[in-house]
Amino acid sequence: MVSEKCLELGTARSCIRELFEYGLRQAAVVGRENVYDYSLGNPSIPAPAKVNETFISILRDTDSLAVHSYTPATGGPEARRAVAEDLNRRFGTAIRGENIFFTCGAAPALLSVIRALAVKDAEILAIAPFFPEYRPFVEGCGAAFRVVPANTETFQISLESLEAQLTPHTQAIIVNSPNNPSGVVYTRETLEKVGALLTRKGAEYGHPIYIIADEPYRELVYDGVEVPFIPTIYANTIVCYSYSKSLSLPGERIGYVCVPDQAADSQQVFAAVAGAARVLGHVCAPSLQQRVVAACTDLRPDLEAYDRNRNLLYDALTSYGYQCPKPQGAFYMFVKAPGGDSQAFSQRAKEKNLLLVPGDDFGCPEFFRICTCVSQDMIRRSLPVFRELIETQA
Repeated sequence: MVSEKCLELGTARSCIRELFEYGLRQAAVVGRENVYDYSLGNPSIPAPAKVNETFISILRDTDSLAVHSYTPATGGPEARRAVAEDLNRRFGTAIRGENIFFTCGAAPALLSVIRALAVKDAEILAIAPFFPEYRPFVEGCGAAFRVVPANTETFQISLESLEAQLTPHTQAIIVNSPNNPSGVVYTRETLEKVGALLTRKGAEYGHPIYIIADEPYRELVYDGVEVPFIPTIYANTIVCYSYSKSLSLPGERIGYVCVPDQAADSQQVFAAVAGAARVLGHVCAPSLQQRVVAACTDLRPDLEAYDRNRNLLYDALTSYGYQCPKPQGAFYMFVKAPGGDSQAFSQRAKEKNLLLVPGDDFGCPEFFRICTCVSQDMIRRSLPVFRELIETQA
């Protein structure tokens, strides 16, 4: 016998991964150059040179036992302090190293926070469109997953829709900005209104409602758009971060949870996060990666290639008649499917080896996601297929 819930999660495969693996198989049949794969958000710009140099220098110049030994469960003191100091320089906060808990990427960070908040009858909210893994993260921790319907005009957060989903059981709302899959950045005005609403409802319910700020794309923004640091707007914010996108290190699996002192019951929350990480086995994040992060907190990605791709795709697709918000951050576009059925449209595209992720699992079945972190050459070669699909749409 096995857990039915785990069996369900293990057999219900990610639509993103399934499409990506299909593309690999199809490339062996028709040639890689004839498959236009927009499925997976895998960074396509190299890590900054200093990152690789830091790996090499640490391995060359530091005692091997020290490099490869366990750190404290929460992370090495120097790395925690370096992250806190970087946040304070940038956002004017007063975060301490003791507020930082290193994790093996954003997923364990989110899981640890969700599990820490998953009290009896807890409800965790996500705003559509949302990263599909939020659902198994929440339900796997025993909480109820509730969806705030999307505002498909602006993809900002609808205050009315959010308030309609809040109940006395609401423990937290996951806020992902810049957003995967839309690329939209929630404005300071939007976040201030969300904070005021949660403050009011928390007082009414007699307990805090936390924002879980999922921020792996914080540094990936264009045209000077501001990404507000949510703890400076709403005190009861817990930040989950990953260096996968900002430093192009998805395979190294390094990130953190930040529980600022100003958050309600911050010490208990931090301890519960540590306890959840212990239960999940996500303690002592890789020592080498922590040391690299500590030396590279000041690095920011070179976004020129992503920005070119964003503009090329947006300008071409909208000229053909596709509709979508222009992405302000991350490396995605969320496009309204001609005909309104993203499953049907994505299947038509798949038959032409154009791989687009249907929006059902993101909470918006009438849209599909495009990952723009691909080669510009592939984009140019794929454009005639996009044009043909919309021109032949019944």
